[in-house]
Amino acid sequence: MAKARLKLVSRRTRRRRKRMRRIPKGVIHVQAGFNNTIVTVTDVRGQVVSSSSAGNCGFRSTRKASPFAAETTAVTAISTVVMQRAEVLIKGAGLGRDAALRAISKSGIRLTFVRDVTPLPHNGCRPPKKRRV
Repeated sequence: MAKARLKLVSRRTRRRRKRMRRIPKGVIHVQAGFNNTIVTVTDVRGQVVSSSSAGNCGFRSTRKASPFAAETTAVTAISTVVMQRAEVLIKGAGLGRDAALRAISKSGIRLTFVRDVTPLPHNGCRPPKKRRV
C-alpha cells in the first residue's frame, strides 16, 4: 500500500488593509467594562463600519482596563472612518469611559450629543429565599 500524500496548505493569512470609509454622520458606541473597553463605529442605520477593543490593540490582562488602553482603542476605531458629525453612546462603569470620550472629542469629529446608556436595574434581581436552620 502506498502512503497518502499530504497536500501542503499555505497557512499564510492574507491581511486586508483597512480602507477608509466615508460617512457623513455616525454613531460611536463605547462599552467600558471593568476588564475591557470596546469601541464600535456605526452608521445611522446601525451597520458596523469599524470596531476595536483594548485586547485587539495589543493590551493584555489588567492593562486592558486602563484609561490609556481605552484611549488607544478609540483612536484605532476612528482612524479608519472619515465623518463630520457623530453621536456618542457610552455604556458601562469602567475606567476607560472618560478617556475614550476625551480621545473621541480630540479627534476633530463634531459631537452632536453624548448619552449614557448604562443599564440600571429598576428593582434588581429577586433575592434568594430566606435561609432556614
